[in-house]
Amino acid sequence: MSDAPAEGAKPAKSKKLMVIVLAAVVLLAAAGGGAWFMLKPKPDDGDAEVVKAKAPAAPPTYLPLESVVVNLADPGGDRFVQIGITLEIADAKSGEMVKSFMPAIRSGILMVVSQRTTQELLQLEGKEKLAADIKREVSRPLGFEIAEEAEAEEQPAAKKPAKGKAEKKPKKKTEANPVQRVLFSSFIVQ
Repeated sequence: MSDAPAEGAKPAKSKKLMVIVLAAVVLLAAAGGGAWFMLKPKPDDGDAEVVKAKAPAAPPTYLPLESVVVNLADPGGDRFVQIGITLEIADAKSGEMVKSFMPAIRSGILMVVSQRTTQELLQLEGKEKLAADIKREVSRPLGFEIAEEAEAEEQPAAKKPAKGKAEKKPKKKTEANPVQRVLFSSFIVQ
């Protein structure tokens, strides 16, 4: 019988050891899970704000202009272009403001297009530059100035104002330009 208590003590000792090992495993698993939750990358709230900021409050307004047919600046003067232009405007209220300046806008567009050659307009870069120049001409009557990087570098000294004469600079508005983009709805060069 003296062997019986010794054998009974052994299972109690191994039961205690098993409970300790099991508790250690549970604690390690809990610590690992807690560390995973704490170190897991969280979605940036800033990214969500950027997505919200990019989404326009209202859809843009598109203002189609009448097609223009213009003689090009090619030698001989026998080439012309027919262009359909649509302006992307910030909102309907700005669209009404643009419509009120339409005679000056059309005149500016005709002047800009008539200075181009066939070779310029047949290339993608020429069309992109034309769109940028048209945007500048459309914005000018509205009181907005768009920088002319290429023309500022090429301006000869003779065209610069003389000393003592004040150069008139158009006012620059602090609001955002309502003309967002110039889109071509048709483009035919003949």
